[in-house]
Amino acid sequence: MFAILNVVIPVFAIIGLGYFAVRFRLYPTEGVRGLVAFVNNFATPCLLFQAMLTSDFGTAFNWSIIGPFYAGSLFSLVAGTIIAVKFFGNRPGEGVSSGFAAMFTNTVLIGIPIMQRAYGEGSLPVVFSIIAFHAPMLITIGMLVMELVRRDGAPLHRALGVAALRIVQNPLLWGVGLGLLANAYELELPEPGTAFLTMMSAAVLPAALFGLGGALNEYRLSENWAQALAMSSFKLVIHPTIAWVLMVPVLKLDPEIARYGVLLAAMPTGINAYVFATYYNRAVNVATNTVLISTVASILTVSVWLYVLSL
Repeated sequence: MFAILNVVIPVFAIIGLGYFAVRFRLYPTEGVRGLVAFVNNFATPCLLFQAMLTSDFGTAFNWSIIGPFYAGSLFSLVAGTIIAVKFFGNRPGEGVSSGFAAMFTNTVLIGIPIMQRAYGEGSLPVVFSIIAFHAPMLITIGMLVMELVRRDGAPLHRALGVAALRIVQNPLLWGVGLGLLANAYELELPEPGTAFLTMMSAAVLPAALFGLGGALNEYRLSENWAQALAMSSFKLVIHPTIAWVLMVPVLKLDPEIARYGVLLAAMPTGINAYVFATYYNRAVNVATNTVLISTVASILTVSVWLYVLSL
């Protein structure tokens, strides 16, 4: 139990520091957006590039981990959408936005720090192999489903064009792609280049957690908290459960390896769920509350998953 607390407490302590620093105006609110942009657009791509450059892809890209992770994600999207429409009376577009919040994992701002603390550097190649597909694939699927179900949707080819543009512009994907290319050509960086990547990568953990804590000040619970709680349960409980069942009992994957994908699946909803909802102006309050509730609740649920995965 103390080992679990040693993993969880430092991570959420930095999130708490960021939250209270902004709340009590010890850190400027306008600085949070810039800090998160630095993490997503510069520091994390450097981390991904370095990881892809040095990875052994025979072990990193394990489809017995990647497949179940995304099977759980897509199930959460479909089931979350149906529940939002059938049980909470949402219109189809609002239902898709809610299902997206149930599906989209905070792989970078919380996932990487937790995995690094819990399982060390050895888990990161597997984590990065999942991140490589995460935003491009799930945002594309979410946009396509949204355009298919909402009554005032744009033509499908326009949705495909917007999705393709977002993929090309995604800095995380650039980090992964360039790292893969460098690995394929066995590129060896000179010492200054390696030092640069190491220093930028080291900035990811504290900056991401502090920035996320500061960003939580923008979210407030509203009348949609019950629906957001239901979506959070998909993200924190159902998604990792599906991943575990498919990886271990079905595919017979070694639990010592499977836990990397399962724990990443147990991370809370990512901020991109809020971005997706605001882009379409559908169920913004639900997405906002899901980010807030799942992030706070993950203090407990991640601890429980760490314990379960250690058995």
